[in-house]
Amino acid sequence: MGYQFNRFRLYLYYILCFLTGGALYLLARWFPKMWIWWIGNVCIMGKAEWVVVENQWGEIAIEYVNRKYYGGTISSVFSIDQLDDEDVACHKSYPDEILHYLHYFDHRYIRFICHPGIGKFLQNSFWRDPSWTSTRILKKGITRDVHNEREIIFGPNVIDIQEKSTLQLLTDEILHPFYIFQVFSIILWALDEYYYYAACIFIITATSVINTLIETKQTMRRLREMSKFVCDVRIFRNGLWRYVSSEELVPGDIFEISDPNLHVYPCDAVLLTGDCIVNESMLTGESVPVSKLPITDATLRMLDLTAANVRPEVSKHFLFCGTRIVRVRKAKSNGISDNNDDEGVALALVVRTGFNTTKGSLIRSMLFPKPNKFKFYRDSFRFIGVLALIAVIGFFISTINFIRMGVKYHIIIVRALDLITIVVPPALPTTMSIGTSFSLARLRKAQIFCISPARVNIGGKLNVMCFDKTGTLTEDGLDVLGVRCVDQPKNRFSNLHTSADTLSNINLNDPSVDIKSVRGSDFVSILYVMTTCHSLKLVNDELIGDPLDLKMFEFTKWLLEESGQSSSRPSTQPATSMIRSGSIIPTVVRPPGSEQFNLSDLLNNENTSYLELGIIRTFEFVSSLRRMSVLVKRLRSPTMEVYVKGAPEVMREICRPDTIPDDYDELLNYYTHHGFRVIACASKSFNNLNWVKAQKIKREQVEQDLQFLGIIIFENKLKTGTPPVIENLMRAKVRQIMCTGDNVLTAVSVSRECGLVNKNTKTYIPRFTEGSSVTPRAEIVWENLDDPKDLLNSKTLKPLTQRESNYSNEYPLLDAPKYDLAVTGDVFRWMVDFADETALFTMLIKGQIFARMSPDEKHELVEKLQLMGYCVGFCGDGANDCGALKAADVGLSLSEAEASVAAPFTSRTMDIGCVIEVIIEGRAALVTSFSCFKFMALYSIIQFTTVSLLYSFDSNLGNLQFLYIDLFLILPIAILMGRTEPYPRIYPKRPTASLVSLKVLTSLIGQVLIQSGFQYFVYFLIRKQPWYTPPNIDPDGNNIASYENTTLFLLSCYQYILIAAVFSVGPPYRKSMFSNVPFILSTIFLTFLTSFILFFPTSLMQQIFELVIIENYFKLWILFIATLDFIVSWLMEKYVFGRIAQCIGILVNGKVKVQKKLYKKVQSEL
Repeated sequence: MGYQFNRFRLYLYYILCFLTGGALYLLARWFPKMWIWWIGNVCIMGKAEWVVVENQWGEIAIEYVNRKYYGGTISSVFSIDQLDDEDVACHKSYPDEILHYLHYFDHRYIRFICHPGIGKFLQNSFWRDPSWTSTRILKKGITRDVHNEREIIFGPNVIDIQEKSTLQLLTDEILHPFYIFQVFSIILWALDEYYYYAACIFIITATSVINTLIETKQTMRRLREMSKFVCDVRIFRNGLWRYVSSEELVPGDIFEISDPNLHVYPCDAVLLTGDCIVNESMLTGESVPVSKLPITDATLRMLDLTAANVRPEVSKHFLFCGTRIVRVRKAKSNGISDNNDDEGVALALVVRTGFNTTKGSLIRSMLFPKPNKFKFYRDSFRFIGVLALIAVIGFFISTINFIRMGVKYHIIIVRALDLITIVVPPALPTTMSIGTSFSLARLRKAQIFCISPARVNIGGKLNVMCFDKTGTLTEDGLDVLGVRCVDQPKNRFSNLHTSADTLSNINLNDPSVDIKSVRGSDFVSILYVMTTCHSLKLVNDELIGDPLDLKMFEFTKWLLEESGQSSSRPSTQPATSMIRSGSIIPTVVRPPGSEQFNLSDLLNNENTSYLELGIIRTFEFVSSLRRMSVLVKRLRSPTMEVYVKGAPEVMREICRPDTIPDDYDELLNYYTHHGFRVIACASKSFNNLNWVKAQKIKREQVEQDLQFLGIIIFENKLKTGTPPVIENLMRAKVRQIMCTGDNVLTAVSVSRECGLVNKNTKTYIPRFTEGSSVTPRAEIVWENLDDPKDLLNSKTLKPLTQRESNYSNEYPLLDAPKYDLAVTGDVFRWMVDFADETALFTMLIKGQIFARMSPDEKHELVEKLQLMGYCVGFCGDGANDCGALKAADVGLSLSEAEASVAAPFTSRTMDIGCVIEVIIEGRAALVTSFSCFKFMALYSIIQFTTVSLLYSFDSNLGNLQFLYIDLFLILPIAILMGRTEPYPRIYPKRPTASLVSLKVLTSLIGQVLIQSGFQYFVYFLIRKQPWYTPPNIDPDGNNIASYENTTLFLLSCYQYILIAAVFSVGPPYRKSMFSNVPFILSTIFLTFLTSFILFFPTSLMQQIFELVIIENYFKLWILFIATLDFIVSWLMEKYVFGRIAQCIGILVNGKVKVQKKLYKKVQSEL
């Protein structure tokens, strides 16, 4: 919303801030809605002085609107892509109107500009030039005037994080409510003459603030160094080539990527000419370099900058900011030249700059992470509020009591306020993070790195774990098992060829053999598919590319040569060699041992017979088509061949039916059922296709009426660590889901092999009988994988009776047997878009395998599971799982990098064993956080009880007594109790994450009553002793030394130690506290030290702690009471409180448990 300042209220606010000593300013800072209500008047956006931005998580930010002279047209600032449908017509009525001034604000490094006609602020990162339709037009670049206009709109092309000054960071830190409370406490203790303790807390707080400042500065500096990148680029502007700083780049600029000095892309761009190989591991975690090709006009029109992710069709041409250049090859001609430079260059178009780039959005996600909505953290603040309420009650009771005793008012105020600092201890937030710190340290030792510590505790609540398949559950590489070709006379598949040598009946390496003698009946065509139909590139004499393509090509033992020159090396070829570098035949493959193709032989028309295949054009793999193809010309051959490989399901549709062997379905089912990856191959010849026509032919013309050649079978071996981890998670009742881009049958087979799906459980697979994923009224049938006649009701996804099973939906259902669903990506898309809630929820509950899933669909699956109430983890290799890894509650990337922006957790051990580590550490950290919180809460209540009893006769604990309790007892115990290591096995039941659950509240309230009861008992017991004398109360003194003070101080010291032991939870989430040697030694030492003060106090100790001498037999009574206190507390915690909580739960909710989670409700209905 847009606001203007209410000047009168603004000046009144300043005056009140001064009069309240800054208290009003702090309130306005902590509760911005109050400030907005008081200061602002709502107005239209065009006249706003400042705006209030609220994101999807309810976070509020106030941004001031800037005004800058522009002078261009409205259409040059806003594009239709940025507008909602209802605003398009309004925008079109203002296209050429001059916009004299830009009204804009920057929120989290994204610029929003006010559209004067619509009256809305629009995000400029969605801007796209309407003229970006033809690559030929784009190559002309932009003029200086257009550049100047766009520089005003988009700002400099640099990801430069504004580093806060030390003073700003210090102000932000100390004005946090927690530190303000600590400052208040220190001032209060100083006024009450608790100088030692105030000084200690001040030193600890100052050290903490300084450490936080140093750490924040270092983190921001590292992030700034990582994000900021500036280099010189060669651009084509105003019809001339020139070098400029990359900061000056704007959308629409044309720059040369084949410049030898350019090693990293400084912006998001699309490739116009040439080709390149880039390393995108920094952004995606993909370790394999990716090949990029020039964009076509049709693909350029598909460019959508409003989408969260770049579409797969466009990504093959998209150059991401921050990615490293592995190799660039220049184009033959780019159509641009001037008098000084007419060489061929590789060109790219700038489409996004600065923080609008993909790298910029990743940096922003690190600077402004998704806020933590974990229940434990919400409850902890509520609980602190309850403690504060207890403190307020104690405040009023103490005040009334002090007034009744005639204590001076300044002492009353100080003492009463002191109760608040006792009940809400300033060290509480610090101690709650101790368990997480120890877990993080242990995870680092296990080579698991975390960039979001808050996620560790969330890991303890995971109940669904999604796994990618290839590279996560299975080995990264695929091995070629063999090839099955089509035996045309028999119209059946041949036997398995386990070597490429058996695919031809002639020696392809023999130069004397006429290649025309290679008959079509031979299986050599499938060999040509394997040697040419891939995206492999040769960099520094090493083949790089997709692991599947690499294994396939290595199986053939052929050689690959690329004729284009790398941009990092100067060209030394003779003029004739430029035929090749001009991309006529950029890549050539030939048999092993054969002589290298000599260009001069071809030019001299010598009668040579080399078997070399030149790849004329490549149609890259597209995930929606699930295939790729190449146009290939064999030297001296009059024809041009098309070779295609892809998923068997789609290849059948584009091949001639008469070429499909009779046993196609039988063989395909056999291999996919047994977990093998199958790739189908096909080919076709073109007789009258020259090089020029080949560059213009459409993909649809190439990939039709093909001759089916056969299948290549790959085996994808399970990682050795996968089955035991799956079994562990099964025993722990953590639901596991496979989420893969692979074939559904292969996914089911691998799932059964690793134990993710029970081999004896029915698995149903869907297929469309009518329509497709974009047809609202499509019909889907769900068939049992092992018995196609066994179907599910398509409306409810429950099994039909075997007798009556058919495509109808009106038959009675069986009792719910155990069954799983294996969902394909297209059916998932349809179910999300068009299915009713019942079917969608059932699919999400029963779906164990999600196959043929695109990266966006993986992301959406995670979000849908979270909406069902699941706490979702996702484990993948980071390549195309970025969205899912970031959306999951716990994203775990398997990567060699120490930390990845793709996921909160990164494991350098490349198997899923890290999932077990994260879960057991998460559960241990969560239980530790609970233990520490309960311990600190009990510590507060015990001390509150002690002080309240002493306040009843105007006494108190002494300064050094407080010091001994807080620094010598509480601090080491709170730190060391979090050191207990996690239990090695995962327990089926997850630990609670709610501090207000019946179990936790029963335990806390019960322990409060026990400890308070024992203190009251001792308090009245000491007063009944024959040698007891009442204290002499001095209204102006501290009145520390008394029998009550000594007795309560010593008993409470024992209580702090015993309560730490009682709350040190062991199995099933952590090891026994006896395994935590430092904690045991510290508790033993502190118990002996307290006992020494009790039985053998020296005169110095008596003086320091202001103790009085009590009879020896009563000292034994104190020790006996402390021992009895421990026994009662431990027995009640171990055996009684849990049962009481269960009984209360039954009384409150009845015998039937009310399910709050959506997935539990659906499960109960199923």
